[in-house]
Amino acid sequence: MLTAADIRIGGDRPWDVRVLNNDLYARVVAEGMLGVGETYMDGWWECEQLDEMICRAFRADFHRQIRPFKYLLFVLQARLTNLQRQARAFQVGHEHYDLGQDLYRAMLDKRMIYSCAYWKDATSLEEAQQHKLDLIARKLELEPGMKVLDIGCGWGGSLRYLSEKYGITGTGITISSDQFELATEVCKDLPIEIRVQDYRDLNERFDRIFSIGMFEHVGHKNYRGYLEVVRDCLEPDGLFLLHTIGSKFSQARTDPWLTRYIFPNGMLPSPMQISMAAEGRLNIEDWHNFPQDYERTLMCWYENFESAWGELRADYSERFFRMWRYYLLACAGGFRAGGNQLWQIVFSRNGVPGGYRPDGVR
Repeated sequence: MLTAADIRIGGDRPWDVRVLNNDLYARVVAEGMLGVGETYMDGWWECEQLDEMICRAFRADFHRQIRPFKYLLFVLQARLTNLQRQARAFQVGHEHYDLGQDLYRAMLDKRMIYSCAYWKDATSLEEAQQHKLDLIARKLELEPGMKVLDIGCGWGGSLRYLSEKYGITGTGITISSDQFELATEVCKDLPIEIRVQDYRDLNERFDRIFSIGMFEHVGHKNYRGYLEVVRDCLEPDGLFLLHTIGSKFSQARTDPWLTRYIFPNGMLPSPMQISMAAEGRLNIEDWHNFPQDYERTLMCWYENFESAWGELRADYSERFFRMWRYYLLACAGGFRAGGNQLWQIVFSRNGVPGGYRPDGVR
C-alpha cells in the first residue's frame, strides 16, 4: 500500500518512513488510521517530512484501504446515535479549546484566529487572517450599527476587529470557558457581549450572522436544526456566512484519531448534507472554496508551535508534542492532497432583491 504512494520503509527521502518498533505493522492493520496516529505519538516510527508523507498516502487512498472492524463500529455509533446532542456540546470546549491560552497564543496570529486564513495578496499569517476578516465583512456587506452574531466566537478577535473597523455591535457565543474569559477581556471596551452558550439556546434577531470554524462540531444529525436556528435569528433581509472545512464525501464521522485526540465528536459536512439541510430554510447565495489556503495556514501554525516548544514544554509532555505535531502536519498534508475543502457559504432568508453581488469578494 505504501509503494502505491511512493513511500518506502527505511528509505532516504524526506517523506519515507523509519520504523523503530516492528509491532507497528500489526497495530496499524488492527486499528487503521487510529493506530497510525497513536504509534507516531508513541515514537514507533519517524518521518522527516510528515506532511508530505501524509499527502502521498492520502492521494493513494491508504486511509481507505485499512479499515478494521473497529472502524465499522466507530461509524455505526455515529449513525445510530447523535454524538453532537446538546448534552455533549461542551465536551470539545473542555478537551480542545481549554488546553491552555499559552499554546494558542504561541501558535496563532495576534488576534488568535483559529481557522483558515485568506492568503490572496498576503505575505504573513497576520495579514492573511486580517484579509479573511475583511473578506467576510465584504460578503456580509457590513455597515455601522448592524447587530451581528458570531456563532463560535473563539477568543474574540474576529468580533473585535469587525467592531473597530466596521462599526458593528456584536454578540459572540462559545462553549469554551477559556475562550469566554479571554474574549470578554479582549472585547470589554466595545459594544460586544460574549456568552457561554450552545447555539440551540439562541432566541433573538440579528442583521448578520457568521460562524467561522464551528460547523465542524455540529454533526450531520443536527445540520437542519442548526440552520433553522440561524433562520429564526436572522432578520428578513439578513445574511449568514458559514466558514467551514468540508468533505467531498457524505459521512457520519471524521478520522478516528482526530476524533479521539483533537476534536471529540467532530465531523466534516459534504456539499449534499449542507444543501439538503438548507433546503426550504435558507437560500444559498454564494459558495467559495479555497482549500489551498488552509495548507499554508497549518504550516504557519506548525512553525510557530515548533519554535515555541522550548517555552511550552514545561507545561506539556513530549507525547503531547508528538500528538500536536501529527495533528498539524497530517491536516496540512490532507489539504495538500486535495482531500479536504474549505468553504465560505453565504445564505439569505428569502433571496436578495436585485441579486447578491458584493464587490471584491474574490
